[in-house]
Amino acid sequence: MAPSGDILAIDVGGSHIKGTILNSKGEWQMDYKRLPTPKDAKPADVLEIIAELVKDMPDYDKVSVGFPGYVRNGIVYTAPNLGNPNWKNIDLGQQISNLLQKPVRLVNDADQLGLGVVSGKGFELAVTLGTGFGSALLIDGYLLPHLELAHHPVTKDHDYDEYIGNKALEKEGKEKWNKRIAKVLEILKVVFNYDRLYLGGGNAEELDIELDNNIHLFTNKDGIKGGAKLWELEDKYHISTNYPTKK
Repeated sequence: MAPSGDILAIDVGGSHIKGTILNSKGEWQMDYKRLPTPKDAKPADVLEIIAELVKDMPDYDKVSVGFPGYVRNGIVYTAPNLGNPNWKNIDLGQQISNLLQKPVRLVNDADQLGLGVVSGKGFELAVTLGTGFGSALLIDGYLLPHLELAHHPVTKDHDYDEYIGNKALEKEGKEKWNKRIAKVLEILKVVFNYDRLYLGGGNAEELDIELDNNIHLFTNKDGIKGGAKLWELEDKYHISTNYPTKK
């Protein structure tokens, strides 16, 4: 069978692992599939869920994976939102490639989502509000080096993950959480002076504050289209590709 060029796009989240098949233009070829992320998920747990997720999916030629942690060259260095210390220097890109026997590009989850929603013009910031706080910086559609802004202090006692993550929403309630979001948005505006800011993630639907005209909401279903962008040009994003090891 001739290669289709289709891409398996996976979004690993703190609560769910989601996936779909995209064509090279980022157009959906099937409905979203999602499975719960195991509590305190270890690398083997994530691989097991991915194996289950892809069962009965249409054929695809390559894989894009967004992962909630610091990722470089297919290696996961941190994954605080998965709740355990077993994610230090894990070659997850290679492990997924070996599992699926396809080439894999693995990036931070906010980076993948950001690629899927930005306009590609000027300096843009994409932020995800979910289990934690994710961020991606792009200039004219190009990914800039990833910053783990989530773990930068925003108050004396809290970083961004702790201040506006899902646990904060549950503990403080929607009204106080929205006031915190408003404070964070003012900080981001001053620090980054972006042209456009994109807000997404599972908790974006809890927002009830007025947003500036250059702030746009997006869904994860929109953002996962970034999985196609990762393969648009071979060297555009300077992201390493993992290939399956020979058996």
